[in-house]
Amino acid sequence: MNGFALVITTFLASGVEAVEALTIVLAAGLTRGWRSALTGVAAAAAILAVLVAALGPALSAVPLSALRVVVGGLLLAFGLQWLRKAVLRAGGAKALHDEDAIFARELAAAQAAARAGEGIDWYGFTLAFKGVLLEGLEVVFIVLTFGANAHRMPLAVVGAAAAVVATVAAGAVLHRPLARVPENTTKFVVGLMLTTFGTFWGGEGVGVHWPGSDAALPALLAFFAVCAALATAATRRAVATGTRPITQAAA
Repeated sequence: MNGFALVITTFLASGVEAVEALTIVLAAGLTRGWRSALTGVAAAAAILAVLVAALGPALSAVPLSALRVVVGGLLLAFGLQWLRKAVLRAGGAKALHDEDAIFARELAAAQAAARAGEGIDWYGFTLAFKGVLLEGLEVVFIVLTFGANAHRMPLAVVGAAAAVVATVAAGAVLHRPLARVPENTTKFVVGLMLTTFGTFWGGEGVGVHWPGSDAALPALLAFFAVCAALATAATRRAVATGTRPITQAAA
């Protein structure tokens, strides 16, 4: 896997999670106070940093074939989940992800919660902490799996860090959710990439010799893209005729 593909994949995947975490942190900061929200962010970030520092070297010590089987399977499951949701949204069977609506809901809940005296507002702390930790765990998973399998952990970290920094900077300037970011399209692309790499690495782990080695990746990506496009078209037809899409019925 070349360095450019690694950085782009981790950047896009991490960016999606960072946008969702930003929405929650903004709701906590604007309604409950920035001190509590940022303390929650710092606590979650510290835990995530420890996980990366502890698990990164451990994964690097796992035999490559076993690592590829495990990582490939996890990426495939993860990617297919994202891809399925993206197909349902693109096909009209599932509502598009709306950061403005999510922000309004989180904002209303935070405003309605009771306050408890001076000092740290624990509701705001917990809201920000939970949002960053849960979304961050997915980023950690992507960074560790891609970095360890490609033996390029620093590049995976750079891609994720760049996405987080860009998202935080935009949020700090705008003080509002990044609703104009094409998140659903990004999830579609990331789902395709995770599915592609999961298939490729999982296959290598069980002894598959891909034609042309890494050159097989674009062919796999194109194959899954065509399958996703066909699934999206089928979903649109199902929605138009009032029948239940297969991808939705399987849930």
